[in-house]
Amino acid sequence: MNEGWLALLQQALSLLFSLDPEVWSIVSVSFSVSFAALLITLLPSMILGFVLAFGRFPGRWFITNLIQTLQSIPTVVIGLLVYLMLTRMGPLGDLRWLFTQKGMILGQILICAPVLVAMSQAAFTSVDRRAWETSRTLGASWLRSIWTLCRELKVPLLMAIVAGFSRILTEVGCSMMVGGNIADVTRNIPTAIALETSKGDFAQAIALGLVLLILSLVLNFTLGILRGKAEPRSH
Repeated sequence: MNEGWLALLQQALSLLFSLDPEVWSIVSVSFSVSFAALLITLLPSMILGFVLAFGRFPGRWFITNLIQTLQSIPTVVIGLLVYLMLTRMGPLGDLRWLFTQKGMILGQILICAPVLVAMSQAAFTSVDRRAWETSRTLGASWLRSIWTLCRELKVPLLMAIVAGFSRILTEVGCSMMVGGNIADVTRNIPTAIALETSKGDFAQAIALGLVLLILSLVLNFTLGILRGKAEPRSH
């Protein structure tokens, strides 16, 4: 049995290092869709997190709790919602985004946004409010003051970005429902792993799993280094 697993691992590594077109097409779709969703979501989510942390307005408590609730909604439920919106009878049916990468991006935006908003709000809340007030008093613009806070909070904000990216990169339910798992078009890493495992093609599934594992290790090591640099050194 150990020899069988070793053979599968060798096949998986061979697929990766030989630049197998099918495997790397899946990786390309997965990263392009998830990066696009993250980039579209990032700035609005950070601004909303800042507003919820520093703003005082009616409905703030409700919005905060709603966002926290949205974080725990299963991705398959979000996939169902987006699917119904994009069908011909749905409000966005005229866009014809169902079973396309644009539809997948829309679904992943809805998955990623609550994570980014909640974690950025927590990061901004941890900052002394006087830092913001001092920056504004010294004549800094609204955007420059936010940028100053972001530099102070680069580690927790990067952790928020990594958490949001990880959530959308590894989700299966929404991508399967909205994208349709079409080869070379909407088949990403999680849906491909599910498909290949059901077919018994474990080598390709392991190869794709290794890509996610390596990415996770790189991101965590990078965050660890940044966290270490951000911590004050003891004398």
